[in-house]
Amino acid sequence: MPLQTFRYAACGGANVVFGIFLYSVGYNFIFHKQVVHLGYIPFYGNLALKPFIAADYLFAIWINFATGFYLNRYVVFTESDLKKHVQLFRYLVVVVLNMILNYYLLKLFIIEFGWYPTPSKICTTGLLIVFSYFSQKHYSFKAAKV
Repeated sequence: MPLQTFRYAACGGANVVFGIFLYSVGYNFIFHKQVVHLGYIPFYGNLALKPFIAADYLFAIWINFATGFYLNRYVVFTESDLKKHVQLFRYLVVVVLNMILNYYLLKLFIIEFGWYPTPSKICTTGLLIVFSYFSQKHYSFKAAKV
């Protein structure tokens, strides 16, 4: 296994565990397992988030975003010569794409294919890991051609 792939797996695995910890803290202690009311949104109405969605999308993902970026920048893809702000923007683009893909792949597997949620999440996570690795390597932290 190439060193870069190993580092990506190790850093990504550690960041996933950290994200689960953050999610648990957010769900249990910040949002107290309660619905989060965000108020009135024009053209939408009153917006409320289930506590498990709020813990992920309003709390855990943003801290996890920062740790993931710095691990990728300083541990995994150290040969990239792109400016930090360019890497950060590109990393954000890939994270947002992952969030969108996660949503639609879960809907596809669970609703369209009729799979159980847990195998659906496992398959979705596997696909997103592969997508993320190649996106980060060839886009966010692209190395200069030698």
